Amino acid sequence: MATLIADTACVDPRAELADDVEIGPYCVLGPDVRVGRGTRLIAHVCMLGVTTVGEMNVFSPFTVIGGDPQDVSYKGSLTRVEIGDHNIIRESVTINRATEKEDGVTRLGSHNFLMAGAHVAHDCKLGDRITIANGSMLGGHVHVESHASISGGVAVHHYSTIGAYSFVGGQSRIVHDVPRFMLVDGNPSKIRCINVVGLKRNGVSSEGIDALHEAHRLIYRAKMSAKHATEILESHGHLLPEVRSLLDFIQAQQEGKHGRARERWRKS
Repeated sequence: MATLIADTACVDPRAELADDVEIGPYCVLGPDVRVGRGTRLIAHVCMLGVTTVGEMNVFSPFTVIGGDPQDVSYKGSLTRVEIGDHNIIRESVTINRATEKEDGVTRLGSHNFLMAGAHVAHDCKLGDRITIANGSMLGGHVHVESHASISGGVAVHHYSTIGAYSFVGGQSRIVHDVPRFMLVDGNPSKIRCINVVGLKRNGVSSEGIDALHEAHRLIYRAKMSAKHATEILESHGHLLPEVRSLLDFIQAQQEGKHGRARERWRKS
């Protein structure tokens, strides 16, 4: 099918549009924008800077993709945004391009759902099948692993990592890494339990869930060291892949600073 561009859209002739792209009324696309097959920009969408968007995405009105990073050290270099396939980006979402402090890329994977007013700051890296609810904000250099869910009104401190299959409750303040498979909530946030609903929805076995329950009990309730907990988990046959993944995450977090694994790589 042919690409459709509304009469009121402003698309730079150097922008690259694949087949079956729909550019709705009053959209603005800069010269370094590339949009993949079947992607729809409903109306009033701005894509700026060096921005590459994959296939079959939907962008709702008043989203801004590829705007300057909100970082006073940024000097206008050609950093970029990369977005995968089959994402739903709702009204007024902002995804800023990167700074020069890491690899120069803000990246969003595929099959993600970003609800109205969500903000993805510079240098963030998001995996696949992530949900971020209304008004949540990711600070710069945040990593969100695949299958994580972030409720509405959450503020995530820069250089934090939100682990895979985790769940963050609404209006939480996240200043430490959120371990994989855990449910975190509050201000200040605390690890409450494992994310049972999310694990079941994503096909984690009952054995894996039971092992994660035991890991949570030992580490976060009995307050054991990860080393001691590992010994007990292994002796009871609970060192399943999910538990090993959790323990790897905790080890990286402990090797970091201020409860954030990636903080040790932070540049001033």
